[in-house]
Amino acid sequence: MYKQFKVFLVATALSLCSANKIFLVAFVLSLCSVNLFAQVDLNSSAPSDPNVREGVLKNGLTYYIRSNKEPKDRASFYIIQNVGAMLENDDQNGLAHFLEHMAFNGTKNFPEKALIGSLEKHGVKFGENLNAYTSLDETVYNISDVPTTNANYLDSCLLMLHDWSHYLTLSDKEIDEERGVIREEWRTRRNAAFRIYRKTADYVFKDSKYSKRDAIGDLNIINNFQYDVLRQYYKKWYRPDLQAIAVVGDFDASQMEKKVKELFSEIPAVQNPAKREFFPVPDHQAPIFGVATDPEETTSSINIFIKHPTVNPKDKNLGTWRQDIMTGLYGSMFGDRIAEVLQQKNPPFINASAGYGPFLARTCDFYMISADARNNDEATALAAIMKENARVVQHGFTATELERAKANLLTQIESSYKSREKRSNDSYCREISRNFTVNEPMPGIEYEYDFYKKLLPGITLEEMNALAPKWMTKENRTIVITGPEKADIKHLTEAETFAIIDKAENTPVEAYVDKVPVKNLMSVLPKGGKVVAVKKLPEFKAEEWKLSNGARVVYRYSDLNKDQMLLSVQSPGGTSLLPKEDLPSAMYAASLVDGFGVADYDPTTLNKILTGKNVSLNLSLSELSEGMSGRCSPKDFESLLQLVYLYFEKPRFDQTIYTSTMDRIKSMLQNAQNNPRKVMSDSLTLLVKNYNPRVFLQNLDNLDKVSLAKVQQIYLDRFKNASDFTFYFVGDLQPEEAKPLVERYIGSIEDGKRQEHWVDHHLLPPNGMVHRDISIKQDVSKATIIILYSGKIPYNAETELKMSILKGILDIRYVASVREKEGGTYGVGVMGTVSKIPEQQYRLLMTFECDPAKSAHLTPIIYQELNEIAQKGPLSEDFDKVIKNLKKVRTESFRENGFWLNALNSYYWENEDIVAPSSFESIIDKIKPSDIKAFTKTLLKGKNRMEITFQSAKK
Repeated sequence: MYKQFKVFLVATALSLCSANKIFLVAFVLSLCSVNLFAQVDLNSSAPSDPNVREGVLKNGLTYYIRSNKEPKDRASFYIIQNVGAMLENDDQNGLAHFLEHMAFNGTKNFPEKALIGSLEKHGVKFGENLNAYTSLDETVYNISDVPTTNANYLDSCLLMLHDWSHYLTLSDKEIDEERGVIREEWRTRRNAAFRIYRKTADYVFKDSKYSKRDAIGDLNIINNFQYDVLRQYYKKWYRPDLQAIAVVGDFDASQMEKKVKELFSEIPAVQNPAKREFFPVPDHQAPIFGVATDPEETTSSINIFIKHPTVNPKDKNLGTWRQDIMTGLYGSMFGDRIAEVLQQKNPPFINASAGYGPFLARTCDFYMISADARNNDEATALAAIMKENARVVQHGFTATELERAKANLLTQIESSYKSREKRSNDSYCREISRNFTVNEPMPGIEYEYDFYKKLLPGITLEEMNALAPKWMTKENRTIVITGPEKADIKHLTEAETFAIIDKAENTPVEAYVDKVPVKNLMSVLPKGGKVVAVKKLPEFKAEEWKLSNGARVVYRYSDLNKDQMLLSVQSPGGTSLLPKEDLPSAMYAASLVDGFGVADYDPTTLNKILTGKNVSLNLSLSELSEGMSGRCSPKDFESLLQLVYLYFEKPRFDQTIYTSTMDRIKSMLQNAQNNPRKVMSDSLTLLVKNYNPRVFLQNLDNLDKVSLAKVQQIYLDRFKNASDFTFYFVGDLQPEEAKPLVERYIGSIEDGKRQEHWVDHHLLPPNGMVHRDISIKQDVSKATIIILYSGKIPYNAETELKMSILKGILDIRYVASVREKEGGTYGVGVMGTVSKIPEQQYRLLMTFECDPAKSAHLTPIIYQELNEIAQKGPLSEDFDKVIKNLKKVRTESFRENGFWLNALNSYYWENEDIVAPSSFESIIDKIKPSDIKAFTKTLLKGKNRMEITFQSAKK
């Protein structure tokens, strides 16, 4: 959230209808919808979702209950507190967030850490399924993906929400123990982005309380506040009239509503409650200018904020909703224009955006303009983004731009409507949260889809073109220049900035010319091939089709996710088959070709041709393979296949876009070494891969070794023909409908009869014990400790599962010891993997951040927990919690298309059937704590261990 002032408004997903069809559809819709739109009273409030049971108890608490049958046997429980850091007194700065932490450390019915333990016994994992967040104006707790097969367990979850509402214990002991955790979260979050945000907020929210609060708070207060100060905040603000309960899942809604009423009605209403205030941001006639720099910042940016009144949540209606849709269309069209500018040979900025909406403060909205600049070239970037803004102010958008934006938006909402039965419980709960806190419409997707169909044709070009002049007011302007704090980088002065803006706003600019393509993606269709052999895969409910050109297609029909088709394409080889000198170009090849467009179409033209289609395709080139990944709606399946065909047969290589892209990458890398994260990442990459000569970092030296000619050569070699590619499809389209299209497009890709295999270059950690202490420049004193065990191990499903169990147990142990008992870190990250290719290897990684003064004390605890498991075995309760979670996740995974796509890929790529009971069910119940003890002992006996400590350099 701390870099939200950089608003990057992304254009909506694009599709494959010809321009003539777009206008025909728009014309017909406009004729059909006039009467329908006239029937919508924009002054009326949005209706409530008929599938949601809503109510307000006598004590003021609001509840929302919804039955949702998919995912089966799962439910989510939320408590939404319409209060946050803005309601803190000055001596409570940071305590709203501190209180959120305390909710997990003891309640009336779940003393101390019993709440976390109770949930984890049923597979609900702390930090994943059990979590919370605090912002400036709200605090939300969630218990997600709870199994619903046990009614008593659901009652326990309700009791937890009940206790969070009014019955936190807030003991002195637990408060003191949590201070250390909050200190370390404070340390973790103190980076360049946060510091830039804080400085920016001082200007944007000048003379407002919003400039003085950031949720994480004041470290001095966190360390020293009196216990009762926290309790006073809790008693004052955590109360029923400011709370909502949301419960969504696979249960009987009437029974759940009855339980909620009975349980939560006994919470007493607060007598003479304090007024829940909302804090204004003062108006100002003269513009405010500021510069916010940081030694660790990597990019210079110009950010313009123009403040406007927001609509009071109580006054929101269908007209407000319509206005929000218009601002979305505006951002989409402006984003498309920026994307076009970025394709120029020497684009004037690295990136840019403009759009309207909220920015942290509930009491106002902003029109926000932003541009990222090259070093010492902020003037060019500002002049260019202001010129594009002036173009919209003076001339507006074109009719064709608006129709494309409407078509894309309607495609998005149509996809949501078709997949409505698969919407997650958490998605519903988040929508409920926004409805409760800011009165966002929540009419249900059926009404919403109908509303968009009726409303979009009635939004006129004249209305859209009136927005920018209305937003570009002279008053309430704030301009903030952000960027690196370096002696050789100069930032714009106030006088220079105002002069550039004034010139842009008073200089006539030519109107935008929209070059509308008149072609379909493919005017001449390929001849096609044939399926020459079919192999049934009953264990996957799939089929393998062998095509006449040698390509292999694996197809699984699935209606698990409605209106979704997933694609994965893979061929062995990758960069492992390239000479070392080609690797810098290979590092960028896939993303560059992705950005060139395809066939005769540059990216702008391609996006226009793809208007109204829900389709995307991305290229990949890794060490061991090359491939593609894509998705689409079933109705756009042919469009997806056309893109696949064209990226094989007619890839596009554009010198202008190449020069533009490389120039922007170079600009971003120039200050990369300012960022400690980049320094640590590069150092770790070299160390973990033992300085292998085939390892190239993303830096300026290696960027100079990239060439378009080499990128083209690599791409044409790696994506040469279909004969050694496997195409995996999973989705909601019957095989008999898909097969003719697969034959036409994939069957037409060149057949070179090439069969390759990757080469193992042994990019492995060094042998033996390696210890490194590395000093790096950081503004905040912190240490980052990384411990890595690695080595050879026989690969099989049992070994992989044991590693997952060990990882889960360590997660629990490190939370208990390093985080909670010691208060030494915000969290210890654990990653355990067992790989089959290119070599059978294991890696066990632990990493955490802390106060440098504590690193020598905390690091041995990492080893101590591992040794404890190796010597005595895991605690049975920890073992049982992890087993429950793995089983729960396994059940949930079977209901997602992505799991089946991965399963097919694993079957062909690694000859592993992850669907079979022998890969999980037949193993997990046989594994005992003693097996994890022996497994851990085996890992620790390995000869390879790295311990790397990154310490802040002494000033």
